Amino acid sequence: MRRVLVLVMLLGAATLTHAQVNYDVSLIAKDLLPYASAVVRDQSVYTEVKDNSTYYHIKKAITVLNQNGDDLAHIVVWYNKTNLIKSIKGTTYNEFGKPTGKFSEKNFEDENAASDMSLFEDSRVKHFIPSIGSYPYTIEYEYEIRSKQTLNINDWQPNPNTGLAVQKSSYTFACPPDFDIRYKEINMPVKVTTSSKDGLKTYTWQVNNLKAVRSEPFSPVSETYLSTVKIAPKNFVYAGITGSFTNWNELGRWNYEKLLANRQTLPPETIEQVKILTAGITDIKQKAKKIYAYMQGKTRYISVQVGIGGYQPMQAADVDKFSYGDCKALVNYTQALLKAAGIDSWYCVVNGDDTKISMLNDFAGMSQGNHVILCLPLKNDTTFLECTSQKIPFGFLGDFTDDRTVLACTPEGGKLLHTPRYASKDNLQSRKAAFNIDTTGALNGNMVTVYQGTQYTNPDELVNEPFGEQKKVLQKMYARISNLNIEKCDIKQDKLQMPVATETVKLSARDFASADNDKLYFALNPVNKYGTIRDVRNRVNPVYINRGYIDEDEITYHLPAGYRPDMQPLNINIKQPFGSFTMTAVVNNGNIIYKRRVELVDGTYSKDTYESLVDFYQRIADADAYNVTLIKI
Repeated sequence: MRRVLVLVMLLGAATLTHAQVNYDVSLIAKDLLPYASAVVRDQSVYTEVKDNSTYYHIKKAITVLNQNGDDLAHIVVWYNKTNLIKSIKGTTYNEFGKPTGKFSEKNFEDENAASDMSLFEDSRVKHFIPSIGSYPYTIEYEYEIRSKQTLNINDWQPNPNTGLAVQKSSYTFACPPDFDIRYKEINMPVKVTTSSKDGLKTYTWQVNNLKAVRSEPFSPVSETYLSTVKIAPKNFVYAGITGSFTNWNELGRWNYEKLLANRQTLPPETIEQVKILTAGITDIKQKAKKIYAYMQGKTRYISVQVGIGGYQPMQAADVDKFSYGDCKALVNYTQALLKAAGIDSWYCVVNGDDTKISMLNDFAGMSQGNHVILCLPLKNDTTFLECTSQKIPFGFLGDFTDDRTVLACTPEGGKLLHTPRYASKDNLQSRKAAFNIDTTGALNGNMVTVYQGTQYTNPDELVNEPFGEQKKVLQKMYARISNLNIEKCDIKQDKLQMPVATETVKLSARDFASADNDKLYFALNPVNKYGTIRDVRNRVNPVYINRGYIDEDEITYHLPAGYRPDMQPLNINIKQPFGSFTMTAVVNNGNIIYKRRVELVDGTYSKDTYESLVDFYQRIADADAYNVTLIKI
């Protein structure tokens, strides 16, 4: 999907010409300093629509208080042939507000911003960080961008990052009287003011004295607690194509009629190939599965991000000819193949990320999506397909597009659908190992690990790799086993709709157990140790667990003859609303049998739960650190 160019990382602006502005750090109100690594002293974002283009004029002054705030002062400006930089300039100041230097566009690093997966992409980025060795300091700058379209209007976020306080920030959107917009205020402490001046309609928001938001582990998606204004046009022009929408149905219809229509023509020989592939198959889903496998075997993913390529897919015939495409092109091509077999499907726009971000039910906007998947609206069995991977199983999405609201573009218009949710019980990693320890402390044995659901991709680095490369990956995966030697590795994938991967490893490790005075010492859990999480007092945000899972480990240690374990049976059992942990270790006929199970349940929990979550991880970490002592008889 088109990577919507965030023309600024919305750090904002401040005037460069007002010599009377005093940036002395001592003038910052003391109540803005808690949790702040930087403070926006003054910011204004002025956005104007005219001549079928959108102009952004950004001014900002930001004071960096410590090293953690350097990234907040990093000026990043994306551009391409559609989004043009008009000017950039700025000034730096010391802690007393005295100027220490000036900079302009020539001081910016200018780099190609095309991704490694891109074949055609004209995106570039200019960025600048002042080289200032002492804190605090202030950087003041302004720049202007022209975007030659009116479909996408950048969001405004006065405090887009944790650790950032705001003294003053304003946003003004100006447009001709006949340019109608919709806007949505999210967590905004102020309401819009509107006016008409110089033949323009203006909408203005201004905030003052916003305290810094502290970074808190396991917080919800930032948009749920940071301030945002979203704007969407009713009528627009994009790459010479006009359109109009006020809701998701109309936006989906525009996508279907203006961007997707008449782009699915296939060569006659390909249509014939589809018929041969599906001959004798009566079940629609099995037909689709056969076609999906054909598409995966024929094509590869390469991004195409030039001009209208950001939103409009390549012609299906071109994908068929060249055997490559981006997510839009591969979805469109798969649709064309399915259509040749008489199977309907829907092109779906989604926000792809490992964090689950949904389309807003009550506010339609093109910029809410960055990826495309395919939906098969089968009766009582709606199935989604990820078309950019040659490896992913039919009907499985993984953790990039699961459990979120997406926009399906259909002949009847846009429809909001929800992709499958994979519960903790689906996302399983289950390991069983049998290890022998000899009198020198050396270890050898076998380990079988089953990965399921969103954990299915955990061993992807091993698939179809030569054994030498597999050894390197496994030694990194199981680095807690010192002197690890991988003797054999086998990976089996069952590409079911809830896929399963099985990793079988034969291994050995010298000096696994440390020897000292007729005793051997070793870690009971050398393969899957957890760490602790940061304690946060007086938490503000609710606890959010983005994705649930289950990890199970069972290890049987066959002890060397003439040694006995110096340990009592272990039995730990923790149960919380957000998850559970059990660990047992018993001695039986010269063996130690160790079992461990961790379950984390996705969902949102009260902020008061966090103290229990910290304790939960601490107790797991303590249990994972348990060492066994073997005493020579």
